[in-house]
Formats: sequence, structure tokens, C-alpha cells
Amino acid sequence: MPLKTLPLADPGLPDLSSPLALLRWLQRGQRRGQVLATCWSLLEMGSQAALPVVVGLGVQAVVDGDTGALWRAGGLALVLVALSALATVLLHRQAVWNWIHAVCQVRQLVARQASDLGSGLSRRIATGEIVAVGSGDVEKIGWYVELVARVRGSVAVWLAVGVAVLAVEPVLGLAVLLGVPVLAASVWPLLGPLERRYTEQRTLGGRATELAADTVAGLRVLRGIGGEELFLDRYRAASQKVRAAAVRSARVWSLMHAQQVLLPGLFVVGVTWYGAHLAADGRISVGTLVAVYGATVFLAAPLRVLGEAAHAWSVARVSAGRAVRVLALARTEGPGAGSLADPARSDLFDPVTGLTARAGELTAVVCGDPDFAGALAERLGGHVPAGDDERPEPSVRLGGTELDAVPRAEARAAVLVHDKEPVLLSGTLAALFDIPASGRVDPWEALAAARAQDVLDALADGAPPVDPQAGAAAAAAPAAAPAADARNVMAAKITERGRSLSGGQRQRLALARSLLADPPVLVLDEPTSAVDAHTESRIAAGLRKNREGRTTVVFATSPLLLDRADRVVLIRDGRVAASGVHRELMRGEPAYRAVVTRTEDPVPAGDRASQPATGPRPAAARPATTRTAAGTRTESRSEA
Repeated sequence: MPLKTLPLADPGLPDLSSPLALLRWLQRGQRRGQVLATCWSLLEMGSQAALPVVVGLGVQAVVDGDTGALWRAGGLALVLVALSALATVLLHRQAVWNWIHAVCQVRQLVARQASDLGSGLSRRIATGEIVAVGSGDVEKIGWYVELVARVRGSVAVWLAVGVAVLAVEPVLGLAVLLGVPVLAASVWPLLGPLERRYTEQRTLGGRATELAADTVAGLRVLRGIGGEELFLDRYRAASQKVRAAAVRSARVWSLMHAQQVLLPGLFVVGVTWYGAHLAADGRISVGTLVAVYGATVFLAAPLRVLGEAAHAWSVARVSAGRAVRVLALARTEGPGAGSLADPARSDLFDPVTGLTARAGELTAVVCGDPDFAGALAERLGGHVPAGDDERPEPSVRLGGTELDAVPRAEARAAVLVHDKEPVLLSGTLAALFDIPASGRVDPWEALAAARAQDVLDALADGAPPVDPQAGAAAAAAPAAAPAADARNVMAAKITERGRSLSGGQRQRLALARSLLADPPVLVLDEPTSAVDAHTESRIAAGLRKNREGRTTVVFATSPLLLDRADRVVLIRDGRVAASGVHRELMRGEPAYRAVVTRTEDPVPAGDRASQPATGPRPAAARPATTRTAAGTRTESRSEA
């Protein structure tokens, strides 16, 4: 089966009723692969099981002095060896395909789940746990799924060998038929301790992965405050716990391996000893003794497969359980299905805060608490599912229709939330802008509105030369393109998370990507927190022009952005406290002025405890600035 069929166009809807149900569903999804692997396993092990019989016939032919029978046995042995070699190659190829198919399918399911739930997924399950499910756990699941076909072949060949030996010598046949399951069952008492120890190892590994991810994400901040050694010590301690748990798991696994060598060996010795006595008494021939001995030795192969299956089952059940936990999370859906009539001409209303973003207007939202602002921005896009023990809050409405009551894809197409810390994936600039878009805004217009000319200049230095056949198109590019450098800037490479760019450059590229998408409703959370005042002023003008006639919500406290808004809304204590234009609120709302200028909150001391924080944001969230009441800065920010 060619691997070009992967990744799957649709990974399907898994059975999440239990870990075993998920594993069975994965097997049913590759029926053809499972049947082929079973057939190749039967051919491989059947050829190997028949070979001792042929060797026994050859030995008996030598004893009897029958040259013709010896040649026939030799030719048959050559055919069986060739069949075994061919079947081994085909089985390995098919088993690897089955493993990769199961791994890719589960990874696609996890990726789809992460896309569906968005940032709400990390609120319910640790990021390290999600990474561990998508990396280590899927390998264990794929191992078990591909092993099932080999187990079927092993059991079928064991039964065939047992019946054949039973027909020759009943006592030996019974020993083969009963001894193999007894030996296979001998490992079961160790499965419980192995599963418990592997569960502990898996849990500690997820915590260590989460700690590593958090450390890497905050490496710049850690270097700035000198906290690298502290986090390094924490990670060392976490990794040592994982190592100790892995050693404990390995001890049980090594004991299982020892059993798989010792007990079959003793079984072969016993059967051979009894067969030798039968041959010495003349009850069976020498050739038959060789055939029985070879068949008994061959039974070690099915036993190894059964032992491997026991180990794979114990770890795959743990991994499948964690995968089910991630995949079973669901977005909170409304009571009924609906459809958005005209998102571009519909007001966006949040019943929890009372916030209304009017259709076609630029609405700025001011919050004293940046965490609350981020949570509200995600709520407006319907991205945050309710927690397991939380009561679901009323859904945000667009044109009177609850976002949770419409299909997820339709809600995402209607409302786009631009996160405070957007991620730039590695690849080319063209790939970064290869997103679903309305077509009303082209990439150069979006880049111009985000004032990303210096970003293009920086990328142009590492871009490949322009294709001569594309010279006319390059010459016709808008003014936003770096015309001075004859290079294809759209083919320039962007490193992982855009680490080769400054914080402000990354922020503007991400903003240009959101503007290119041109959704009916765009929610921006602090889109200019990492740029200087001059650039922010130009971005505010470009944003206003680019989103003319479209609904836009901007969470900000910068006067340069607030002054460009059609309406500014102040959120205080979780509710709308005031609304109007920026200059009027600066004159008439002390609480609003306190948030924007970062001055002392005028609320009386007795009431201050019930109010959200209005002081300056932490330095990690937004560089400190000083603003005047007129909306100008006395200290500009440099790009992070």
C-alpha cells in the first residue's frame, strides 16, 4: 500500500467510549492492511514451521539411503526458504505501513482537536500532555495496532503445528497445544506492575515535557531576569524522576524478556528429552524426532510475538486512554443549530459583559486587567469551551444568532480572533499568506496596512533571486514590495516562530496575515504592543483604512489606537462601565483615564478591592510606557 495516501483526507470520527474501543476503531480503519499483514504473517511463519518437517524427511532419507527422497526434501526446503524470505519482506513492509497509518491517523485527530478547540484546549489539558500524546503515545498505539495481525498469524500457525504433532505423537501434540498458552500466560502476572510503572513514567514524562515547553517559550524573559539556572535545576529534577520511573519500568520489562527466553527453552528441552526416549525405544523414527524438535524450537517465535503483544497491550492501553481524554473534549454547543444570515452586517454582542460591537465600525475595548481582556477576546470568537466542572456561560451572539449554535467552521469564518501572541510557522512568506481569504485584500495591501516595509527589506536579504520569467510580475508589484532588491521576497524563508525577526516584526507580519484573511468580524488583542509610537500611529491609520466598512474589535490601551476608533468601550468589574469616543472619555471618565494614562485609580479605597486592576501591565506582557491625557507618549517603546 503506497504511503502517498497519507495524510488522510479525513481521519474520521473515532470511537471514544473506551481506550480499547479506540484501538479497535483504528484496526477497522485499515482492514485491507490488517488482512494483508495477517496473510503475509501466515506465509512467513507457516514456511518456517514446515521447514523442520522437510529437514526431518531429508534426515530420514539419509538414514534409509533414499537419494531421490533426499533431493526432493532439499528442493522443497529451498522453496520454503524462498517463500519465508519473500513473506518476511512483505510482512515487514505491510506492518510498517499499518503502524504509520495508525500513527498518522491519531496525530491528525489530535491536530484537528487542537484546531477545533483552539487555546481552550491548553486550559483543560497541559500543553506538555498534548505534545506527549502527539509524539510518544501515538507510537505505542501504532505498535499495538500493527502487532494484532502478527498475533493472528502466530496463533493460527501454533494451532496448525500442534495438530500436526498431535497426529504423529498424541502426547507431544498435547504438550505443544497446552504448553504454548501456559507459557504465554506466564507473563500476565507482570503486566499489572508494568502498566502501573509505565503510567507513572508517562505522567512524569508529560510534566517534564510541559516544563521544557514553558522554559523554551520564556527563554528570552528568563535570560533577562537571570532565571535560567533556576529553571534548568527544575528540569534536571523532573528529568531525573522520569529516568528513575523508566528504570523501574525497564526492570519489569527485562524480567518479561527473561521469562520469554527461559521458559520456552525449558519447554524445548523437555519435549526433546521425551522425543529422544521415544526414538530410542523405536516408537518414532529419527527423522520424526528431528521434525518434532524443529517444530518445538519454532514455537519460540509465536511465543515471542505473544509476549510482545502483552507488552504492547499494557502500554497501548495507557496511551490510548490519554488519547481518548484529549479527543473526548468537546466545544460547548448551543441547544440548537443555526446559521449566520449576514455576518458582515451583524452586531457582535456578548451577554456576559454587555459589550456590543456595531456592524461596520471599529470598536476599541479598554480593560484594566490584560488577562480578562485576552479571555474576552477569545470568548468573542467562541474559542473557549466550558471546563469540566464549570457552568457554560451564555454564548456570544452575532446578529442575534449564538455562535455556539452554528457549525464551528461557519463561526470561525465569520469571526477571526488575532491572539496577543500569534505564532508564525516556519516556511516561506508566501506559505504564511496562503490562507483562506475573501480576496478583497491582497498581500501587499495587508503588509502596507501593517507597516511591514522594514520586515520585507529584512526578508529580501535572504530571499532567492527572482525567476526571470516572473520579472514582469515583480515589476508590477505594489509599492509595498521591496523593489530595490531584485529578489523574490515571497520565497524568503521564515524560521520557526519567526525567531530571526524582532518582536515587532513578528507582530506586524501576523497582523498582515489577519488583515489578508479579511473576515467579516476581526478581533485584535493588543496588535501593536511590541512596536514604537511612530509605527503604532501609522498602523492605526492603516488599520482604519483597511477595515473600512468591516466590523473590527481592538483590545488596547494605547491612545494612538483608541483615538482612531469609532467607539471606545470601558470594561470594568466584568461589565461595560462606559462607552463613547476616546477624547470624551478622557475628559469625563476618571476610571478610563486612569487605565489609559497608567495613573492612580480614583476609586475610593473602600471600593477598590472589588475593582479589576488598572495599574500598569507586567513588563513581560507589555513594555512600560508613559502617556499623557492628550494621548501622546513621553517615552516610546522599542521593538522587543
